[in-house]
Amino acid sequence: MADHKRIDRKLEFEGKIVKFYSDTMQLPDGNTEIWDFIEHKGAAAIVPVKENGDVIMVRQYRNAPERYTLEIPAGALNPGEDRQTAAVRELEEETGYRAGKVGHLFDLYTTVAFCNELIGIYYTEELTPAKQHLDPDEFLNVEVHPLDELIGMIMQGKIQDAKTIAALLAYNTKKMQEKLS
Repeated sequence: MADHKRIDRKLEFEGKIVKFYSDTMQLPDGNTEIWDFIEHKGAAAIVPVKENGDVIMVRQYRNAPERYTLEIPAGALNPGEDRQTAAVRELEEETGYRAGKVGHLFDLYTTVAFCNELIGIYYTEELTPAKQHLDPDEFLNVEVHPLDELIGMIMQGKIQDAKTIAALLAYNTKKMQEKLS
């Protein structure tokens, strides 16, 4: 099978989190096309589980879908920061809880068709109250829900954020497998 080849990349726009490019691609049949490409600096998210099994979530307004969404704590990487460190930092900043032991669930590309955003997904079952440190542009509410209620909200279409859906379903599967062991 012939390969795809990038012939040119043109920066169209640079924002705080992403850069938007137009890529000129040579296709396997020799033709060329312009493809959109969004470069993202990377992100991390965490499923914070309280001692009783409930999950700490954040509800915040999101501009793209023009509504409030219920999500696990998450955010972009700071320069030089690894994903686990970012997940732990975001947890404390957004919820006011500090993580103890942290486990890695998986890494997730959010939209492989046009973006390289890679989010590291973690979980913690060891939480200590700390102090919330919201960014100046963050306005969110912290909510606590039982895991089974959150799974139901996914199935009812009430939770539509991809990283949150994948993370909660993976964590739920992990807990079910542990019970069978």
